[in-house]
Amino acid sequence: MSPLPLSPPLKPQLALSRKELPSGEGYAYEVKLDGFRCLAFVDGEEVFLQSRNGRPLGRYFPELAFPAGRYVLDGEIVVRGKDGHEDFDALGQRIHPAASRIERLSCETPAVYVVFDLLANEDRSLLDLPFSKRRAALESLLAGRDFADAPVELMETAETTEGAQRWLEGAEGVIAKELSAPYLPGERKGMVKVKRVRTIDAVLVGWRPGKQEGTVGALILGLYDGPELRVVGHCSGLSATEKQRLVGFFAEYESGERGSADPSRWSAGKELEWVGLRPELVIEIDFDHVSAGRIRHGAKLRRWREDKDPLQCTYDQLRQ
Repeated sequence: MSPLPLSPPLKPQLALSRKELPSGEGYAYEVKLDGFRCLAFVDGEEVFLQSRNGRPLGRYFPELAFPAGRYVLDGEIVVRGKDGHEDFDALGQRIHPAASRIERLSCETPAVYVVFDLLANEDRSLLDLPFSKRRAALESLLAGRDFADAPVELMETAETTEGAQRWLEGAEGVIAKELSAPYLPGERKGMVKVKRVRTIDAVLVGWRPGKQEGTVGALILGLYDGPELRVVGHCSGLSATEKQRLVGFFAEYESGERGSADPSRWSAGKELEWVGLRPELVIEIDFDHVSAGRIRHGAKLRRWREDKDPLQCTYDQLRQ
């Protein structure tokens, strides 16, 4: 039997970030998932799962079984919580060197593969076909094989920006794909992504020094969960002028607490020195994701809220 027309490593097609969704009849819209991008190469009974960066993923997800055949899929591996939403923290825990832990978690937090593109089928590469034809071929493939009992889901699509609006209000965001676009590995063409941006008011509970001496590198954010003030993330991306100005400005608000947080798997050994502040300052921030009760990506400072009572900055904002 001849080999698959496509073989790993193959770079996935990427999306270009935009602030607004393109509109018109020439697009299909998909929800932006919070998972691991994954290409699935199925050759007979053999399956190879490749990450976005070309690394093998199969050993971490033994529960992801695909019907035998000869095809290449593009999709996303996700783990869903009890509420049905993606749980990125639980997904991240699946990447572990211990086989016994992987086996246990494959039962406790099983993953599913959400497929949104078909790149090859039998002896034919479909990369040159427009997305509309690849999507039709994908639907035909899933309908004609024994996928009913497999942990594989077909990505839901919307035909209009109005239909996709719900994903900008309650999910990670939206991917817009040009119906006429071919699949271009590694290129940011033919696809646009718009992230859901959320705005909340947060209390400043501390700051971290910047790389340059005498500067502020990040603001530490807190929210009141009942009487408890919980740290929920940080805000970075300050201008050079602001980084210098804030050192002196914060001096009169310092609580006297200083320390260095324990390194985490997200910090990659970065210095985590911090200076505590009394909970008297409030800022409005933009962010695009919450995971395990924390703002996962760095938030952006929108404005200072001198008119806001810190006690009004509640944790309920993250649940909206």
